[in-house]
Amino acid sequence: QVQLVESGGGLVQAGGSLRLSCAASGRTFSNYVMGWFRQAPGKEREFVAAISWTGSTTRYADSVKGRFTISKDNAKNPVNLQMNSLKPEDTAVYYCAANRNPIVTMTRDSYDYWGQGTQVTVSS
Repeated sequence: QVQLVESGGGLVQAGGSLRLSCAASGRTFSNYVMGWFRQAPGKEREFVAAISWTGSTTRYADSVKGRFTISKDNAKNPVNLQMNSLKPEDTAVYYCAANRNPIVTMTRDSYDYWGQGTQVTVSS
């Protein structure tokens, strides 16, 4: 069974940092585009960041540029998201996703595998 499992979420004060990780099982995602999305209560799931399978190309939502950094790790933990200078509006459930297409896309429907999400809450 193919699974992606996020970890590292939690409660943090505004201005603080968190590091999210994504663990993979059931297959290797070393040649997949990996992405992070988030969904706040009452809102649609939105793109946060993505990285190519080589790690050479990254894309970020404008709202997180300069504060978040996506990086590749090893085959069992294919992607991380370092989140700095967190704001209350970053509060959401964060999802790891994998896309077999080599294009680094922001389009949610392009991603083939999803984790269950991890809650990030930023207090003011």
